[in-house]
Amino acid sequence: MDLKELENGIDQKTHWYYQSKKVPLFRYFEQVYNEQKTPITVIDFGSGSGFFAYEMLEAFPDKIKKVLLVDIGYSQAEMDVTKGEMVEKVHFIPTGIDNSIVVMMDVLEHIEDDYAILEDIKKRLGKNAHYFITVPAFMSLWSGHDIFLGHYRRYRLNMLEQLLGSQSCEIKGLYYIYGSIFPLVWLIRRLKGSKNNEVPESSDMQPVPAPVNAILKAFNSFEMNFRYLNKFAGVTAVSEGKIK
Repeated sequence: MDLKELENGIDQKTHWYYQSKKVPLFRYFEQVYNEQKTPITVIDFGSGSGFFAYEMLEAFPDKIKKVLLVDIGYSQAEMDVTKGEMVEKVHFIPTGIDNSIVVMMDVLEHIEDDYAILEDIKKRLGKNAHYFITVPAFMSLWSGHDIFLGHYRRYRLNMLEQLLGSQSCEIKGLYYIYGSIFPLVWLIRRLKGSKNNEVPESSDMQPVPAPVNAILKAFNSFEMNFRYLNKFAGVTAVSEGKIK
């Protein structure tokens, strides 16, 4: 997760983007749990603040066995204090974990060799491993925002499909989200023109007035009900499925 997006004073607990983005994650987690009826280990890879994992634990306390926050940015002191706890911070995924879901919320675009990192993750996981992945979509939306956040690329669905297929993953869902705001985002970034390759001083993610935030949250959360139908365009690309 992009920690730099929080530098503008974003409150993830209320901001429309984060609150609507967790909707498909929660629904896929519930689907996985209902299929196996066994508490699941949540592995939040590239977790940063761990926001999405903490939200999952708050929403599904009886359905989660353990939460692993995996991020090379954690200090030894941060990891030591959580060792053996329900939520544990680590640098790498421990090997052989069964009944898990790997959550990668806007992570792969930060990794130069996304194929290699998925191959490594697959080798570490045990039986019955699932995944939920989001990445920024469409290079036509590339801007200084991506450069500021340290992105290598933006994805189309066929790129995600090829990437996951290389690891023989079973793709259960492949779709775009934030399709309704795609035209506006595209227009704004095109109007910026040459500035798109300049590094801005901050992320595009900004706090918004409470009434606007409420409308955006409700509208985009409602749109998630039709996510599987959107194979055409969106600000974010999503895949969910099983790691074989």
